[in-house]
Amino acid sequence: MLVAVAVAVAVVVTVALTLLAPALRHRLVLSALHRAAGRYRRRLELLGSEVGLSQERRLRRLLPPGTACGSEAFRERQPLGQSCPERGLGEQVASLRPWALLRSCWGTDPPLQGSLLYLDVLRTTFPQALAPQGTALLSWAPSGLRAPAGWPLPTLYCSPDEAGTLPLRAAALRVQLVFALRQRALRVLEAGLAAELHDALGTLRSEWPALAQDLALGRLSPQPGLPEDVRDRLQALLVPDVVRAAEVRAECAHGFEGIVQRLWPQLEVVVVGMAHGAEKLYRDALHQADCKGLPICCPFYWAAGALLGVNLWPEEPAPRFLLCPDWAFCEFLPCPAKEDSQTVLLGELWEGREYRLVLTARPGEYRCQAGEVLRVTGFHRQCPVVEPVRRDGQGLSVRGENIPEERFCQSLCRAVGMWPGARLVDYVCVESALLGASSGASAPHYEVFVELRGLRDLSEGQRYKLDQCLQEDFPIYKSFRFKGSIGPLRLHLVGAGAFTRLREALGAPHPMPRVLREERLLHLIQSNVIS
Repeated sequence: MLVAVAVAVAVVVTVALTLLAPALRHRLVLSALHRAAGRYRRRLELLGSEVGLSQERRLRRLLPPGTACGSEAFRERQPLGQSCPERGLGEQVASLRPWALLRSCWGTDPPLQGSLLYLDVLRTTFPQALAPQGTALLSWAPSGLRAPAGWPLPTLYCSPDEAGTLPLRAAALRVQLVFALRQRALRVLEAGLAAELHDALGTLRSEWPALAQDLALGRLSPQPGLPEDVRDRLQALLVPDVVRAAEVRAECAHGFEGIVQRLWPQLEVVVVGMAHGAEKLYRDALHQADCKGLPICCPFYWAAGALLGVNLWPEEPAPRFLLCPDWAFCEFLPCPAKEDSQTVLLGELWEGREYRLVLTARPGEYRCQAGEVLRVTGFHRQCPVVEPVRRDGQGLSVRGENIPEERFCQSLCRAVGMWPGARLVDYVCVESALLGASSGASAPHYEVFVELRGLRDLSEGQRYKLDQCLQEDFPIYKSFRFKGSIGPLRLHLVGAGAFTRLREALGAPHPMPRVLREERLLHLIQSNVIS
């Protein structure tokens, strides 16, 4: 009976909304979103006071029907699995329409619940953030639209969906940038990855005269990855705007520090789907230069393609995520790991400690190791609040020394700080085994490829600084270097745009790998070495 009533209400509301003007329809959908999110917020507060019970219920929904066992029996019967199957950042999502809003009041779908909760938090923190046509999306999704903030509101975005699904990443970001530039009254600038926003603004730096010309003429310039029929359809949505083109020229001519806020003076927040781990380098660069003066918010924490947490504090500079107890069954291995280490559950974590994530998020995929290390920063009721620390498989090790991704980056940034006028744009590492015979007869070593701003060449003394910093920061590395078991690090400078091409070659919107494991990617970055 209740289901029939809900369906009937959804049909009536949907028909009524389609007959209303777009602005009024948007306001009504926002009102429905606020109510649905408020209901889930109250439910989350209740779940947070009984984390253990919530996790047990979630586990039962993930096990085959008729399976009768609690978490203790489950852990005894199921051994720790291998790495989780590789997936993208998140599930492909549909538009947030009235039926989805109503369904969320009774459903248990994590992406929908998380999106409702986050969008409501965003609206509360930044009152105009959900204005109609007030969000520009800069995100490449060749397999279909995937909005970083979750289930998109149909009237929220100012750029057409088709712009993000072009076959080439560079073309998609450039076209979306044109649509963003024409909308002066933007409230939110959104990207799937911090690297996508970084590269789109890099296009603005290098091509702003041509972009302004496109705005003035109401056209899209021909380019690789933009088929003519698609170009004609998208170009039909543009109109000549010489006034806006003049504004873009004037602001870009004054430099690019704080350019985002100057181009869009009403902008309230920058939203990126991922800004931790490998993406932190780009987030920091944006915060210090192009997006200076604006909050950069990361809404969700995903691992192995599963939504696990939501950021309830979008105005804070460092993203923290509340792990929701009914979105997945989570276990944690304390760090540093010991041979006889046993997993602990969501309600058994300690503030300040680091844990490796073990995940049961889908039927049939039990106790998978997500390859993520989290640090517990606090609690909301009984729910832990965490920050991602590093990814497994992105550390350097040629003799078992194991230099973690985030600590290598710290050493690299320290070395770059000793080079006058230099600023690190991007980097990637290779273990010498991948080079094969081309590495010569030297001992195993690291090769590091960097893109710098403000420096066109590196002296031998500057190159040695990085090896010296690693020896100072990692005694085990220093020991191997002293014994000759590890050879001297080799540092290469690549030209501007090398890493943009590398991200294009990855073939899908994934976080940047900091250690290359594929020869084709190695050859690509080697072909861009200039010093």
